[in-house]
Amino acid sequence: MFAAVDLGSNSFRLHIGERDGDAIRIVKTARDPIRLAAGLDDKGYLTDSAMQTALQSLRDFRKLLDGYPLDAVRVVATNTLRVAANAREFLPKAEQAIGYPIEVISGEEEGRLIYMGVAGALAQADEKRLVIDIGGGSTELILGEGSDIRHVESFSIGTFRQGAMFFPRGAIDARSFDAAVLSARSTFEDAAPMYHPQLWRNAYGSSGTIRAISDVIQKNGLGDGTMSLPSLLALRDKLIEAGHVDAFTLPGIKPERVIVMVGGLSVLIGIMQQIGVTGMKAVNAGLRMGVLWDLQLRGTKRDRRERSVREFMHCFHVDEGRAARVAGIAAMLYNQLKPDSGTYVRYLYWGGLLHEAGMVISHTGFHKHSAYIVEHADLPGFTNREQETMAQLILGQKGNLRKVRGLLAEPDLAKALLALRLATMFLHSNIESDAGDMKVRMKSRIEIDIERQWLDRHPTLSFWLQKERDAWDEVGVSLTVRLT
Repeated sequence: MFAAVDLGSNSFRLHIGERDGDAIRIVKTARDPIRLAAGLDDKGYLTDSAMQTALQSLRDFRKLLDGYPLDAVRVVATNTLRVAANAREFLPKAEQAIGYPIEVISGEEEGRLIYMGVAGALAQADEKRLVIDIGGGSTELILGEGSDIRHVESFSIGTFRQGAMFFPRGAIDARSFDAAVLSARSTFEDAAPMYHPQLWRNAYGSSGTIRAISDVIQKNGLGDGTMSLPSLLALRDKLIEAGHVDAFTLPGIKPERVIVMVGGLSVLIGIMQQIGVTGMKAVNAGLRMGVLWDLQLRGTKRDRRERSVREFMHCFHVDEGRAARVAGIAAMLYNQLKPDSGTYVRYLYWGGLLHEAGMVISHTGFHKHSAYIVEHADLPGFTNREQETMAQLILGQKGNLRKVRGLLAEPDLAKALLALRLATMFLHSNIESDAGDMKVRMKSRIEIDIERQWLDRHPTLSFWLQKERDAWDEVGVSLTVRLT
């Protein structure tokens, strides 16, 4: 049984689900419309009031989660916590409130997970499709075929900004609506060729806002009753006729959601007009279902991150033999060091595979370039925090340790760093052994037992070991080498 928690700009939402044959069955769902994006002040900081409201919502979610025998929980945060100036200060409190790590995911990762949710619900293996998701702070467009994503992009336009900018205090008129649609069209203008109707067969809308628009159209027989462009324009006309969000009383939407729908409708009309979408279908699947499917796949060892690392290696012409050697030795040494948990095992292995990616840029400062591109690249399946962890390990693979002091403060990360440094040292010393005969321990100090014959066979090894002693000594950690 898995749980997915989505900390969105409009609402915090939760799904608890379990695998049921070829589908995931939802056993519990919850929604708290806290409007987090509205809690950003004019300088981009979350207000104290907004943070307290969010923390209480997370505490309530924690009580709900505690009532189920969960195998895994993943909490993801989207646009508002991507852009909030004080997100780093808020997140530790939020994690304490819900009791799980919170992953602030990129817009592209959000789009990938949205598509996974939609593809899982549709289960049409060869369908070429366009998926549109309009959230409170961002909009994602994803082009895919079956379960495979061909192109994904996130745009910084959402229901909250559109509502606040073009419909202040809830007033709606034709001029404001036209301006909102024109603004949306300009946002998607450059990207439109990537989503040309010739590239897909059907279009789907996955967000709560799009489902709300669909409900209002269907329940009131607007246009042709479907999510066609004429129906959206008919809904627009009804909103303009009402003149204010409080005066819109058609069935299908709660009064407090009308302002969200107005902003979302202007974005959706802009997308459809700019790209050439004539009609679409709203689906009850998206980010949370995608997170549940991702957890399911990770549990069955079909982790998307593995594929991302391999694709990244190919893109940057990484020598697979050297990479696999370093990753394998680092993993073996890390096991010797007896970390308290397995949290960083995969990040160390992936970091080993990618440690020379920067060679394509420079043969001297490659570790710096490797770290930079790993941290900032679009790696599907990875969160920003995961990429930062791998980047720091890669940065610390050689040279002084002052630049990665943050890793040294956490014992398991310090052990991972030591394992990677020793593995790369073996590589550069041309040691062909698998390092299984070397013994490594790390507590308050580092102790290494190494065969004397290795020094005889590999003259530069003593040089590298001395540099390693000096590096650790500089940060207050003693390293002792005993010859056996």
